[in-house]
Amino acid sequence: MKNTLKLTGLVAATHTPFHADGSLNAGGIDKQAEFLASQGVKFVFMTGSTGESSSMQLAERKECYLAWKEAGVKHNVGVIAHTGSNSVWDAQELAALAQECGFLATSSVAPSYFKPGSVEALVECCAKAASGAPELPYYYYDIPPLTGVSFRPTEIIKLAKERIPNFAGLKFTNPDLALYCDAMNFDKELDMPWGVDEWFLGALATGAKGAVGSSFNFAPALYQNLIKAFNEGDMEKARELQLLSVKMINILAAKGYMGCAKVVMGWHGVDLGPARLPQMNPSESTISALRSELEEIGFFNWALN
Repeated sequence: MKNTLKLTGLVAATHTPFHADGSLNAGGIDKQAEFLASQGVKFVFMTGSTGESSSMQLAERKECYLAWKEAGVKHNVGVIAHTGSNSVWDAQELAALAQECGFLATSSVAPSYFKPGSVEALVECCAKAASGAPELPYYYYDIPPLTGVSFRPTEIIKLAKERIPNFAGLKFTNPDLALYCDAMNFDKELDMPWGVDEWFLGALATGAKGAVGSSFNFAPALYQNLIKAFNEGDMEKARELQLLSVKMINILAAKGYMGCAKVVMGWHGVDLGPARLPQMNPSESTISALRSELEEIGFFNWALN
């Protein structure tokens, strides 16, 4: 299968909406899609790390797929489904549903409790996940900081091309630009969307054409303007915008990134509820400090179009 999908520009790694008690609120997905479309975001990567998929039940993830199927069509947003799980059978089952839903592609992380002990074992896990949606491009989601699974990307690519007919590339969430450069140039027909928002400018300079990011949800204009500045050769402006990204993310991360990110989305008019356990949510005093610190860097002036 030759991959014709190329993820260019911003791909928002979307949050999963929950009610105040932590239960799933799939009805909140339509508002997410509407908001992102209004901001010029054309692709979403759903139920991934930002979507708290590791804290969700299989039935809940399926409910999100069905909601994104409707919302994606309604608001003209292309959907990439993350299917990864400690159970590769669950990953395969979710991939099959993604294909039924007409999504653009599937992607999965490595199992991370019992970790694959070799590249061969990892690629077998990927092949099982990808086989559920043989008609869709498949991306391996490489995120060593969270999975603890770390193999050289070129070795993964080499074996995946042999064993996974619908292999499309890597979602590369690793700040090692040397590894990214190596992977990008190993096979230029593959797609390598970048996945570390704080290093986006470096990835663009290395050759990235698209990126999947959590902060694209609440600051899409920042990154759209960064891409524009880079493409126009205005490196001073691009560096200024990347610095704002770093400052913004540092503010959220210091207070609990996931819960704070959902608070910020609420300020944008998209109620996503709290983060789910085991992650915690900010107190009222922390929320007040969050707002103050974001105002200090001008966030509400440049985050949105």
